[in-house]
Amino acid sequence: MQDFPGVPGTWTGLVLRISQCLFAAGSIASMATSSNFFSVTSFCYLIASMGLQVMWSFGLAFLDAYALVKKKVLHNPVLVSLFVVGDWVTATLSLAAASASAGITVLYYSDFGDCEFGKECQKYQISIVLAFLSWIMIATSSLIMFWLLAAG
Repeated sequence: MQDFPGVPGTWTGLVLRISQCLFAAGSIASMATSSNFFSVTSFCYLIASMGLQVMWSFGLAFLDAYALVKKKVLHNPVLVSLFVVGDWVTATLSLAAASASAGITVLYYSDFGDCEFGKECQKYQISIVLAFLSWIMIATSSLIMFWLLAAG
């Protein structure tokens, strides 16, 4: 298997995983600090999806850090296949949750005229932006993993 930026066990791979984890955790924090998020199903789904994203990304960031410290190569085809499947699943869930939540937020702002929740709507928007940023990072990582698997 080839070695290029973003693969497991490299500094760029670690940065991708940490950024996924931080954006997802920020999305959770922004949404959870609002008082009415639990009344909207898509916002609850966003919290659940980002929670899964945090756990997956943190686990793989820990694995990348371990590989960097021990100077191990994580290019085992079975392990890379697991990364590909996990990344694609979390990427799909993250995109679905962020899109559904964005749709509800657009409904509040555009269709209802103005958001009646005030500061809560800004927290919703920040959470959704962070969720999309997390999705961009996981989509990048999943494409790199797929490329690594195909190149192997």
